[in-house]
Amino acid sequence: MIKNANIHFNHLGTPVADQFDDVYFSNDDGLAESHYVFYQQNNISQRLQNHDRAHFVIAETGFGTGLNFLNTWQQFAAHLDRQHDKQEVQNQHDLSVNKSDNSSVSRLHFISFEKFPIKRDDLAHALKAWPSLHTFSAQLIAQYPINLAGCHRLEFADGRVVLDLYFGDVQDSIDAMSYPCEGVVDAWYLDGFAPSKNPDMWQQSVFNKMRAISREHATLATFTAAGFVRRGLIEAGFAMAKAKGYGKKREMLIGTLTTPTEQQSDPAYFSHHASTLNNVAVIGGGIASSSVMYSLAKRDITTTLFCQDDALAMGASHNVQGAVYPHLQAKNSPHSEMFAHSFLYAKRLYQQLLDDGFDYPHQWCGVLQHAVKQGLADKHQNLADKALWPTELMRNVSATEGDDIAGVNTGYSGVFFEQGGWVNPPALVTALFNKAYSLNPIKTHFNCHIEQLEKTESGWVLHTKTQQFGPFSDVIICAGEHSDQFKQTQALPVVGVRGQVSHVEASEQSKQLKTVLCHKGYFTPEFQEHHCMGATFEKNSKSREVKEQDNQTNREQLLSFYKDSDFATSLGEITAAKAAVRCSFIDHLPMAGEWAEQDDYVNAFANLRLGKRYQYQPLAKPQQGLHVLTGFGARGLCSAPLCAEHLVACLNNEPRPFSERVSQAIHPARFIIRDLIRNKI
Repeated sequence: MIKNANIHFNHLGTPVADQFDDVYFSNDDGLAESHYVFYQQNNISQRLQNHDRAHFVIAETGFGTGLNFLNTWQQFAAHLDRQHDKQEVQNQHDLSVNKSDNSSVSRLHFISFEKFPIKRDDLAHALKAWPSLHTFSAQLIAQYPINLAGCHRLEFADGRVVLDLYFGDVQDSIDAMSYPCEGVVDAWYLDGFAPSKNPDMWQQSVFNKMRAISREHATLATFTAAGFVRRGLIEAGFAMAKAKGYGKKREMLIGTLTTPTEQQSDPAYFSHHASTLNNVAVIGGGIASSSVMYSLAKRDITTTLFCQDDALAMGASHNVQGAVYPHLQAKNSPHSEMFAHSFLYAKRLYQQLLDDGFDYPHQWCGVLQHAVKQGLADKHQNLADKALWPTELMRNVSATEGDDIAGVNTGYSGVFFEQGGWVNPPALVTALFNKAYSLNPIKTHFNCHIEQLEKTESGWVLHTKTQQFGPFSDVIICAGEHSDQFKQTQALPVVGVRGQVSHVEASEQSKQLKTVLCHKGYFTPEFQEHHCMGATFEKNSKSREVKEQDNQTNREQLLSFYKDSDFATSLGEITAAKAAVRCSFIDHLPMAGEWAEQDDYVNAFANLRLGKRYQYQPLAKPQQGLHVLTGFGARGLCSAPLCAEHLVACLNNEPRPFSERVSQAIHPARFIIRDLIRNKI
C-alpha cells in the first residue's frame, strides 16, 4: 500500500518532508530554480521547436509538489501559442502549408515517479506559493490520484499534455514499465531530495534503469554536483559535464546518453511494433470504438468509422443504465491492476467530458456489491484482510452501513465502490465520439456492413457487397462479438455471452435506492421512472432477440436475494428490455494490439515448444496494420478507454500507460504463446 509523505511547512512557507528532513523546493525561489536547472539546462525550449517526433517525453525522479511538471507545462503552453501564431501567419501567405511538415512538438509527455506522494490538501497548500501557475495547478489538484501503486495517466489540454504519475519506488516502477527497445525518454529531470538525505534514489541501479528507457541522445540535468552521482551516470552510459549552478550553488550536472541500450521490457513474442497511423479505419460503434477514436483524435490522426448499425451504441453499449466500477481481486494480479487503473482513468475522462460540455445522463452514486451468498461474504472478508486497495477505491461495509448507503433495507454486508455509479451508455458513447470529432473531424459510414478486408500494396481496403473504401494505413476492429467475422480474424477465440436487461417500473419504495446494487446481477437507482434489472447470461449466443422468459428470470433473481426488501417486492411492470451480446475471452480480459497470425507466430517462436526462450525468427507480419480492440465483456465502460489509449500509445511509439505484465495479459498473441509453450500447436 502506498503511504503518503508526512510534511510540514517551515517559517518561510516551504514544504519540508519529515522523513528526509529536506525541502521540496528552494526557500529562495523554487520556481526559478526549477526552470533554470531542469528546463533550461536540458535545452527544452529549443528542442520543442525541432524534434523527430510529434511528442516529447520528459521523465522525472521525484514528483514532490509537481513544481517541475507545472513549470514545464506552462512553458509548453507558451510554445503551443507561438506555434499557433506562426501557423496562422503561414496560412495567410501560403494556404498549401502542410502541418505534418512541421518538426515542432505538439504533445508533451511527462513521466514522474513518487514513492511517498503528498496529500491532496498539502499539495494545494504548497502550490499556493506560485500564483503564476494557478491555471495549471488547479487542474493538477483536480485530477490528483488516490494512493494506488502504479501508473496514473492524467491528461490535460485535450491530451496535448500527458502526465504519467507513478506511485511507488522508482526502481520498482521502471522494472514494471512496458517500453520498446529504442526507449521513450528524451530528457531527464534528476530531482528528489539531496543524495545525503535520500541515498536510495541516487544508486547505480537507478542510473542503469534510466538508461534502459531512454532514447539515444537523451539528456539529463540535476541540481547536485556530487562526484559519485557523476561517476555513476558515466558508468550508465551518459557523457557528463558540469554547469553553473543556480543562485549561490557553484555547480550542477548535465549529461547526454551516448551509449543507449537495446533492452526492451517485453520478450519478442509479446512486443508491440509501431505503425503508420496516418489514415485509420475503425470498425465498430460502441464504447471501444469511441474510445480509440478519441485516442487517435488527440494525436491529430485521421479516422473513418464503419458501423453496421444505423447509430452508435446499438450493441453491447445499448443499455439504458450501465454500472461503472472496477473488478478487483484479493491479490495484486494483472487483472486487478488493469481494472483498477482503467476505472480511475475512465472516471477522469468521463468527468472531463462533462466539464467540456459533452453531457450524458449519469449518477456517481457508488456501487454496492452485496454478499448475497456465503461465498461472496468470504471473498469480501479476504479482500478486507489483504488490504491491497485504497479505501477511496473500495471498502468493506457492514449490513447497517450498507443499508445506510443504499437508502433501502437489505440486510447484506458488502463492498462499496464509492467512486462508481451508473451512466447511460448510448449517450456516453455519443458524447465521447462528439468530443473526438471536435478535436479532429471523423468520417462516418453507418448501416455499412464491412464483409471483407483486403491488404494491398497501398494499404488496407474495406469491402461491402457493393462498395469499397480505402486504402487505409491501419484498421482497428472494435466489433465486439462480430470481431471474428473477417477471413483474417476467424481464429479469434471470442466467447459470446448474450445478456438481457429488463426495464421495470419504479415504486415509491424503490425510488429511495441511492446506489447501484450488485448481487448476481445488478439493479440501478431510478431513472426516468424505471430501474434497470439484470442481466441474464447465455453463453455461446449472438442473438439480440428480447425474450419474455428472460424478463421473468431477471425478476425472479432479484426477488431471490431481496424477497424481504420493500424496494424489490413493490416494483411495477416490466415495460421494456434490451438484449445484447457481451464479447469476452476465456481469461476474462480484453484484447488490445496488432493482430497475431498463428502460423506466423508458430514459425517465428517454434523454440518455445522445446522450452527454449531464445533463437527466435523474425515475424513476417502478413497482416501488418490490422489491430484488435475487443473482448470487454460486461466491463467495457470501465476498461475500454485506457485499453484504447494503451493500444494507440504502443502503435505511436509513446510511453505506455499499462505495465508490462498487463500489456502481456491483454496481448493478442497470448493464447498462441500459451499453446506453444504447452506444445499444443
